[in-house]
Amino acid sequence: MLSAQQGRTLVRLARQSIEQHLGKTPSHPVSDEELNQPAFTEKQGVFVTLHKGDNLRGCIGSLIGVESIVDGIKRNALNAAFHDFRFSPLTEEELPLLHVEISVLTEPAPLPYERAEDLLTLLTPHQDGVILEGPGQARATFLPQVWQQLPGVEQFLEHLCRKAGLDAFNWRRGEVRISTYQVQSFEEPPESVTANDH
Repeated sequence: MLSAQQGRTLVRLARQSIEQHLGKTPSHPVSDEELNQPAFTEKQGVFVTLHKGDNLRGCIGSLIGVESIVDGIKRNALNAAFHDFRFSPLTEEELPLLHVEISVLTEPAPLPYERAEDLLTLLTPHQDGVILEGPGQARATFLPQVWQQLPGVEQFLEHLCRKAGLDAFNWRRGEVRISTYQVQSFEEPPESVTANDH
């Protein structure tokens, strides 16, 4: 488990990675000493989520630990800002409006179930991140934070099916495999959204 202070450091690292990519001086620099912590060398899945106002501006990550938490934050911050195919690359002008959130994931675990209806009670809203895998190469995930927009399990699974490129009701027909994970999420305080971008 990461401490709140460690989480704040990782959030600053994500923003710093984006600022440096744009040739800007980091607004809240992270020192090598701050990053020299054993917890940050652990290999865990991480996601970086960017918002501009109330709108999603990018979200990319890794579901499993393929690199250290620090390296994962750096890489996925850049991917979320500049390589999320749903959005154009982030511009320097958007930096002051950007809100950064990071999520550190537990190892995903398969969720066994017999009937589709079982998922209505097996999934825990606001706690479970969900990976849905269907026919062919269909695969998608929602972080636990997505429950805020889709609080009902049926609605959540329908949207997740669509994200995977499937029919919204594939899950009802028992044609999907489900895995779950939990996250520790950390985000910038609201006032930092207007941080200067010198």
